[in-house]
Amino acid sequence: MNIRLFLSVLLLITLILAIPFVAIQFTNEVNWDLMDFIVAGTLLFWLGILCGYIFFKVHGREKKMTIIILIVLVFILVFMELAVGIFGTWFAGS
Repeated sequence: MNIRLFLSVLLLITLILAIPFVAIQFTNEVNWDLMDFIVAGTLLFWLGILCGYIFFKVHGREKKMTIIILIVLVFILVFMELAVGIFGTWFAGS
C-alpha cells in the first residue's frame, strides 16, 4: 500500500471526525461517545482504503467509478443503519 494514500486517508478521517467532536462542545444535540468515534473512524478508514485500492488497481474509468460508487453506497447504508436503524437489524443504533 502506498504510504501517502494511508496518511491521506488518516488525515481526511481526522478532519471528518473533528466535525462532530467540535459540535459536541457547543450543543447537546450531538450525543457521541468514544465508541461512536471508533465505529465511524473504522468505517471511514476502510472506505478510504478500499476506494484508494480500487482507484489504483482497477483499469477503466467506468469500471472504477462503478465499483467506488457501490462501495460508497454500502458505506452510507451501513452508517445509516448504525445511526438510526432504518432496516431494523439487530445491530441498529435505535
